[in-house]
Amino acid sequence: MLNLVGFGLGILLGLWTAYKRGGSALDLLHYATIFGLIGFVVGAFAMLVIPAPA
Repeated sequence: MLNLVGFGLGILLGLWTAYKRGGSALDLLHYATIFGLIGFVVGAFAMLVIPAPA
């Protein structure tokens, strides 16, 4: 579940970053994709490290 949260937050962060840099529509898509994938991997790693609630 954390990987999907990381994916969503990564997309939002990527869109915000590209928008602040004044990027075109393709820049927005590219940043959102890359940041989303990074967020997905970080979320997946967090699921392995953080123990599940009891």
